[in-house]
Amino acid sequence: MSHNPTAGSRVQTISPVDGSVYVEQQIASGTEIETKLAKAKKAQNEWKLIPVSERAAICRRMVSFLVERAEQLGIELTWQMGRPIRYSPMEIRRGFQERALHMIDIAEEELADIALPPKDNFRRFIRRDPLGLILALMPWNYPYLCSVNVVVPAIMAGNSLILKPAAQTPLVAQRYAEAFQHAGLPDGVFQTLCVGHDDVDRIIRDPRVDFVAFTGSVDGGHAVQRAAGERFIGTSLELGGKDPAYVCADAFLEQTIENLVDGVFFNSGQSCCGVERIYVHQDLWKKFTDGFVDLTKKYVLDNPLNSETTLGPMVHKRAAASVREKVAEAISKGAKPLIDASAFAKDSASTPYVAPQVLVGVDHGMRVMTEETFGPVAPLMRVKDDAEATTLMNDSRYGLTASIWTSDMDAAARMGSSIETGTWFMNRCDYLDPELAWTGVKDSGHGCSLSRLGYGSLTQPKSFHLRLSL
Repeated sequence: MSHNPTAGSRVQTISPVDGSVYVEQQIASGTEIETKLAKAKKAQNEWKLIPVSERAAICRRMVSFLVERAEQLGIELTWQMGRPIRYSPMEIRRGFQERALHMIDIAEEELADIALPPKDNFRRFIRRDPLGLILALMPWNYPYLCSVNVVVPAIMAGNSLILKPAAQTPLVAQRYAEAFQHAGLPDGVFQTLCVGHDDVDRIIRDPRVDFVAFTGSVDGGHAVQRAAGERFIGTSLELGGKDPAYVCADAFLEQTIENLVDGVFFNSGQSCCGVERIYVHQDLWKKFTDGFVDLTKKYVLDNPLNSETTLGPMVHKRAAASVREKVAEAISKGAKPLIDASAFAKDSASTPYVAPQVLVGVDHGMRVMTEETFGPVAPLMRVKDDAEATTLMNDSRYGLTASIWTSDMDAAARMGSSIETGTWFMNRCDYLDPELAWTGVKDSGHGCSLSRLGYGSLTQPKSFHLRLSL
């Protein structure tokens, strides 16, 4: 939110589709916040005693409830944040379902006691106790995908959870609540809150909150960390990226172009792990650039509720203006645009609809190569070899994901050891494998979700050292 609403005030969600008010919600009062915190703490004390198998059954029913309603939920998502309707249901059917079911499937093993080797007269083991109450502060761009990373494993681990959704996508929290209620989750284990920044700060400082998961901006991450730093609690911060791709001389050209165009422009470029800068080996420069431009021109920028639309509006006018400003600045410094925005009739400076753009002649003196653009812009930069690509890829304050496009897996693995990133891809991008740890370095944040390691931050090890006799 760009402002800080107070208790009792109402917050409107303005749809980027047509500028209408799609949702209106009331900010929680201090009394409501207190009631939910107390209920969450009480519910967790009982929920942690429920066997993991029973937790799993409830979470599976929750997942099924949402997946069965993917079409309806997809329409809601499109109205709230602008993604084309041809893609929105897939967030729930594919990514959300895949991540949720994987974390449910591995929970029994990952949450089991860790038995130690036998020792005379002693029984020793380590138990993974739930932390208690988890506060999840989630974004609007992939509201189901980002939230499931914490919601399902937190509850599977025996915690209670309060979800604060982004003001742009508040219905996601309501749908979770409906799904958990349908699934039979005990009252109070999962709750939602609509609050402003000051209230969030106070809630983080509340002694009943045991962990904070945040996905959002670097500034927001600093605010969360400052509040949490007053207490000895953990945080997980995913703060975005400026994710690079390197196209090697031996890349599979057609597939590389197809995947990178999608990696840049999907969701109008509003993806934390979307591709934001591309370095191309000089031997492939012209063929790659020509092919990239040709495919970009095939995008359809229009009302996202139309089935043929492949590029919808950005989330709001402010976001669109920021993207246009970065592109204009780059052009003023010598960058060359390869796409004529006027060919996209829906593009308009007075709306959130932004035409895709491809820039060449860019360098790291331009913000479009160093700051998170979070929009449909592809800056392409020619490089002479792997060493130059490595230096440029690492020349960033961010480190969420990075990708290499090559036919040599051994070379890709070697180069990956030198790249400062949380995830290193070869011949793919903008995807989270739930069996792998999702994490970032530098200003992309800290902490880990998904994979077997994801349960580590949501539990506290407790050692049992039991002597049988004196």
